[in-house]
Amino acid sequence: MRNANGTTRNITRVKSDMAGPVLFLDSSALFAGVLSGEGAARVLLRLSRERLVQLIVSEQVIAETERNLARKAPLALPYYRLALKEAQLRIVKDPSATDVQRAGDLVGHPPDIPILLAAMHSRVDYLVTLNRRHFIDDPLVARRAGLLIGTPGDALSWVRARLTAAL
Repeated sequence: MRNANGTTRNITRVKSDMAGPVLFLDSSALFAGVLSGEGAARVLLRLSRERLVQLIVSEQVIAETERNLARKAPLALPYYRLALKEAQLRIVKDPSATDVQRAGDLVGHPPDIPILLAAMHSRVDYLVTLNRRHFIDDPLVARRAGLLIGTPGDALSWVRARLTAAL
């Protein structure tokens, strides 16, 4: 498979009973999916509910999203919990502290290392984020990680192309 930088990598999919692309949502994308009525992140959650894509998040993503919702939109917490169930998200363990320490050069913002590592360890097709500054605008991050990285809108376009090609 070609990543966003044109290099190739082998993909070993996370074992699942779901067909279709496998995407990792960071907390910004999951937050947007819960709060948005019709945005691309919400559409990705719906596609997961319909088993057209598999969405993966880490324990840290779950905790960060809940903390941010509690602070910024506390009335959305029940919808968040329902969305987690309906979207059938797969939750993976956070990487070890040792792994995080060893991967210090993957991304320039150290707090983002566990998210990037969780996505890499899950062998996803795509990392979905709204974090332009630390993930999307630095092409070295995608190259080092061997992942496609983009916004929910970018990921949705990519998913649509794959689903259409599969028909």
